[in-house]
Amino acid sequence: MRIPLDLSIALRYLLKRQGGGFLTVIATIAVLGIAVGVMALFIALGLMTGLQGEIRGRILGATAHVSVFKSRGELFEDPTGVAAKVAKLPGVLGAAPSFYGQALISSPSSQRVATIKGISGAEGEVTDLPRQVIEGSLEDLPPHGQGFPGIVLGREIATSLAVGQSDIVTLTIPRGRLTPFGQMPLLAKFRVAGIAKTGLYEFDAGWAWISLLEAERLLAPSGSGSVMVEARLKDMYAVDAAQTEIVRAVGSGYVTTDWIETNRSLFEALQLEKIAIALTIGLIMAVAALNIVATLIIMVTEKRRSIAVLMSLGATRELIRRVFVWQGAVLGALGTALGAGAGTLACLVLDRYQIIRIPADVYQVAYLPFKLLPQDAAMVVAGSLLVSLIATLYPAGRAASLLPTEGLRSE
Repeated sequence: MRIPLDLSIALRYLLKRQGGGFLTVIATIAVLGIAVGVMALFIALGLMTGLQGEIRGRILGATAHVSVFKSRGELFEDPTGVAAKVAKLPGVLGAAPSFYGQALISSPSSQRVATIKGISGAEGEVTDLPRQVIEGSLEDLPPHGQGFPGIVLGREIATSLAVGQSDIVTLTIPRGRLTPFGQMPLLAKFRVAGIAKTGLYEFDAGWAWISLLEAERLLAPSGSGSVMVEARLKDMYAVDAAQTEIVRAVGSGYVTTDWIETNRSLFEALQLEKIAIALTIGLIMAVAALNIVATLIIMVTEKRRSIAVLMSLGATRELIRRVFVWQGAVLGALGTALGAGAGTLACLVLDRYQIIRIPADVYQVAYLPFKLLPQDAAMVVAGSLLVSLIATLYPAGRAASLLPTEGLRSE
């Protein structure tokens, strides 16, 4: 395949070393500037996308897609029946009743305030909790014989309380039982049936799970807890349509919420950070584009005589313009390719080997995950090539406007 004349001249100008290789050095700097900008954008976008995906996955592993509860604090009389209705709806993978409350968990060495969730045997249809139990089992939550009922603790709670499987802890319900002396705390002993690791510090350090019957027995009489029916969907993003169908099926008096609404502020903050980082690092490519402009302007100055000769031999101004557009395009494409390759490799290595560790209690995850989406990569590549092309317009126009007599006279 024959190379077009304008591209051939452009490559010759770029590769031919003149002036002690000064132009080659400037061109190399321009290429490296584009490469660094593209690589930085790949890494930044991969980081923010990976962080969003990791946090979203772990939140959805520990919570339901849709929650149903009674409006205005009314009594939820038949959560099991409501769960059965919800589970039969199209698009719903499973539904289960649950009970939420607060309690103080104490051990001989320490104590922690925790969110207590009462769960049924269908919890595995709604969350990933059964697979997140790293010691023990959810099957040991109900009391066996004369023993104490079981409790599954988040890993960080278990560590802070210095307890393990089969140890005994005490739950203190602040609003326990009513006595002639007023409202008195309710104490209940539980046996540690298991330890769960959800991967989210908020849950591992602040949640505990007991059987639904025990939660209702301890928390319902004092009104210190709330009953919900939780559902998992086939499509986790189809929450709006699912909530409409759920309310229609269970009847009036019920209110629904979903995982998107519950965590909206978190994901909006992450998305805003992603945009801000992309715009900030995008300035690197703008600076690199200025290097391309400088390179081509110097090239035009150095090649005035060659341009004049080409015009004298019949080259059109359009051909001269395309020569310098090709030069900028080649520099931009080379820098973009190098940056894309380096950025993709960096994301793969950083994610696979979990190189960057961070405080889990601050960022909810123990390391920085990197996941580069194809559409993000395509956007960066297209933007880099566009910026490189725009950077050629002024130098190319200046070269095309050169008069042959001026170029020959300058020599």
